[in-house]
Amino acid sequence: MQVQNTPLEGLKVIHPRVFNDPRGYFYESYNQETFRAAGLDLHFVQDNQSLSQRGVLRGLHLQNPPFAQGKLVRVIAGSVLDVVVDVRRASSTYGQSYTHELNGDNKTMLWIPPGFAHGFLTLENDTVFSYKCTAVYNKESERGIRWNDPALKIDWGIADPLVSDKDLELPPFADFESLF
Repeated sequence: MQVQNTPLEGLKVIHPRVFNDPRGYFYESYNQETFRAAGLDLHFVQDNQSLSQRGVLRGLHLQNPPFAQGKLVRVIAGSVLDVVVDVRRASSTYGQSYTHELNGDNKTMLWIPPGFAHGFLTLENDTVFSYKCTAVYNKESERGIRWNDPALKIDWGIADPLVSDKDLELPPFADFESLF
């Protein structure tokens, strides 16, 4: 496994070791000891998975403390443009975003620590997205930021994605109150 830093402190791109042969492939998507040896001492309590068609946009979501979630995200099949926004007020990269394509072919993962809003846009039909969380879902602490806020300058590469009614009503970044 190779762990790569990003411009946003704490956010990591993870390239697992994939074993391919004529039968297909095998890789460990998570191994506590391997991650710990790479400096990622994580404890997961919930796994989530979604299926989306091309052009579906989910996000930008997060949970406030004390229910803040760290997420290890990956794509099992298909592909996404994965997007995170740093909402840690004391961070030098507060308000900055990072995008990375995740897909079922390259098996790349992102470690998203608490303090980041997260979303993704599906680039293919029947995309299966999976993520491990360090805290359970808590509806009362759920927050978000509007996906297309011009202040965030995120290039999603699409003008009219399919977005839930709930996500369409999220506030712009200027009105978002970070508790991080």
